[in-house]
Amino acid sequence: MNKQEIPFLSATELAGLIRSREVSPVEATEAYLERIAQVDGKLNSYITVCSDEALAAARQAEQEIGSGNYCGPMHGIPVAVKDQLNSQGIRTTGGSSILADNVPDEDATAIARLKEAGSVLLGKLNMSEFASGDAFHHPYGRPRNPWDLDRNPGTSSSGSGAATAAFLCATSLGEDTGGSIRGPATFCGLVGIRPTWGRVSRYGMQAAAWSMDTAGPISRTVSDCAMTLEAIAGHDPKDPYTWDTPVPNYQANLSDDIRGLKVGVVKERVYTDVVDSEVGESVIRAIARLGELGADIEEVSLPMMVHSAAVSSLIIMVDAASLHREGLATHLDQYDYNNRIRLLAGSIVPAQAYQRALKARQALRQEILDALNQVDVLVMPTSSIPASLIPDRAGINSKQEVLDGYAGRRSFTSPFNLASVPALSVPCGFTGSNLPIGLQIAGRPFDEQTVFNTAYAYEQSNDWYKMHPDI
Repeated sequence: MNKQEIPFLSATELAGLIRSREVSPVEATEAYLERIAQVDGKLNSYITVCSDEALAAARQAEQEIGSGNYCGPMHGIPVAVKDQLNSQGIRTTGGSSILADNVPDEDATAIARLKEAGSVLLGKLNMSEFASGDAFHHPYGRPRNPWDLDRNPGTSSSGSGAATAAFLCATSLGEDTGGSIRGPATFCGLVGIRPTWGRVSRYGMQAAAWSMDTAGPISRTVSDCAMTLEAIAGHDPKDPYTWDTPVPNYQANLSDDIRGLKVGVVKERVYTDVVDSEVGESVIRAIARLGELGADIEEVSLPMMVHSAAVSSLIIMVDAASLHREGLATHLDQYDYNNRIRLLAGSIVPAQAYQRALKARQALRQEILDALNQVDVLVMPTSSIPASLIPDRAGINSKQEVLDGYAGRRSFTSPFNLASVPALSVPCGFTGSNLPIGLQIAGRPFDEQTVFNTAYAYEQSNDWYKMHPDI
């Protein structure tokens, strides 16, 4: 195979070729490193490229496979990871200049597990400062969307979305507190899953809001996403909040047979003027396609969802402010302007308001869990809009701008991080301007398999996942 073609293979396809020794991990790693050098100057998706370390890991994987010690589908696969997860001997910045010289002496569990599976770490990916979706300044370069360089690739796992969509890694890890996996996935035409809270260890991952942070994959196909999640999921004694629950073989158990599956269409998030017309039409067509594949479609009402962005944002602001208390006291001026305002606001939120938000969260979570007792999955848009233009200034223009934000895009991903349930975005079409649109599928706690199967059935029934940005 021509080495230049390797990055355009799905991770699943590449895994098959590596296992059969038609492609070597060294060839694959070299191909990705060459493409990063050629393309990433336009995207700023990487903060740190680990060329020497990646080639050394690739040579090791090649020797292991050649000796008959094949570890599984992630063996020899070149991956990249959001710079929120600690990497031994490699700087981990959290997207901030404050941590420009931070070099951890231990891997985050998610990275350690990728390495145990034989993966090759290409580098660390760009992100919004300290996983804040509101950050404006990017000290390591503004990440750009491969589908339109003037547009946002999604926040805060910006580099994970941009690099994966531009074929600069075979699959990637992001982190999702309020939508930071699903947002980049939908804006960049990818598959991204926020797993059940507690499914993946957060040991060694810089925190944003402890009660909602979740690491997970952003990939080009459902199969790629499933095999990446399987590699990093599972109980970790180092993280007391992980659940000791068996991890299925997600990829091997993928099925496109969804006959009889009960799909709940969230009325408040599908049939609303808040949703861009092209997005809404694509999502409605996708839901109809699930019906054609044999699923039972029914509407469900979840009225609390319209308040989810305000509830989520308040909880995250307060949690983040507590995490950055020392930093705010010692080097406030080094924080991104938008992040600084958010953290200072979180520092003065009255306890009564925080408690009301926690109660509202519980009410919404129960509403979602009750609905999932009646249906197998819930479906709605991942975002109310396609990828937005990159903002040209920091700050907030008006109170109305904030209110519009709470009523719009954020209220589509926030419900499921508040409920701690798995939620996935899968491509379901494009706008007339060739911008990707995502269908969001949410399921019961620890039932990622049903979420994957629903997405897989839809994905395999169309060609959206074969569409690639021209960059």
